Amino acid sequence: MLLATSVLAMMLSGQAVIPGALDVQPSQPPQAQAEPEPKAQDPQEQKPEAKEPPPPPHTGIHALFGDLVEDVKHLPAMQNLYLAAIGGGLAAAAHPADRTLNARLVSNYDTVNKAFAPGKYIGDTPEQVALSLGTYAFGRIFKQPKTSHLGMDLLQAQILTELLVQPIKFAAGRERPDGSNHQSFPSGHAAVTFATATVIERHLGWRKSLLGYTIASYVAASRLHDNRHYLSDVIFGAAVGSIAGRTVVHHASDYWALTPVRVPGGGVALMVTYRK
Repeated sequence: MLLATSVLAMMLSGQAVIPGALDVQPSQPPQAQAEPEPKAQDPQEQKPEAKEPPPPPHTGIHALFGDLVEDVKHLPAMQNLYLAAIGGGLAAAAHPADRTLNARLVSNYDTVNKAFAPGKYIGDTPEQVALSLGTYAFGRIFKQPKTSHLGMDLLQAQILTELLVQPIKFAAGRERPDGSNHQSFPSGHAAVTFATATVIERHLGWRKSLLGYTIASYVAASRLHDNRHYLSDVIFGAAVGSIAGRTVVHHASDYWALTPVRVPGGGVALMVTYRK
């Protein structure tokens, strides 16, 4: 956990350096060697386009829970309703393939089983909360406001995810594929890991969040392999986590907008726009 926390802190502290143009003195003799052109910066070293959310004035315990109340108030935002509709639609489309897909993914190979075994621990809420707390504590102890802000938002996203997932689980009452209980829909593991990935994306940009989304997808796949969830469970769980992550991290200068558009001749298309 300390290693993962340190990696997050180093990711936050990295900044691109753009070299300035070199001045040429007018009194320089013509025979003098011209100074070399400044080397163009590698695009891979440039800072991601996504702007970081402004750090709050305080990141203490009172700010943590005070902001959480505001986050709950922002849940009914139209953008979140669109994300919920998309997640619900995809889950409904995947529902007919639920049972057959799980039967195909069950493996008798030890190598495959060992490869998916860590998923149930990585996506478990206590482990995700511990990682968030470690990030938050690292920023507070070493006086790094951006790191503590990231940790605070991660914690808020985990709490908000649980506030969304648990009522839905008990309301749906869907039996798990292995028959262990009736809390299959939606997947909590998929929800918390996608919430974490979304918060990282909102703070650090999409390039640095690719690993987070890859891990979240791996966790979701592991729940199918372990026969603990159906495909529709993890799809809607990913949507719930994305909603929680985007609700927690506030951007004043950019946002995604999802707008339904009527298609001539019948039907509706979803237009996705991004404004900076």
